[in-house]
Amino acid sequence: MNKDDVKGTIDDAAGRAKRKVGEWTGDTKTQAEGAAQQVKGKVEKAWGNLKDAANDATRDRKRSDDEVDRDNINRE
Repeated sequence: MNKDDVKGTIDDAAGRAKRKVGEWTGDTKTQAEGAAQQVKGKVEKAWGNLKDAANDATRDRKRSDDEVDRDNINRE
């Protein structure tokens, strides 16, 4: 989990709460703001997940390259 995941989770939860308050009070502006904040949170979480996946792939590739290098050294 990275900072984008955390920020996205917080924005999503805050937006959900804000949207609900808007629904309960009949305030369409607050509802819309909450919905927008939820979308922002979901985008931030998706971006964080994408970054995590890229980091994992890079780390896996590095490990794979290191293993090949070790195998080549052991054969020499």
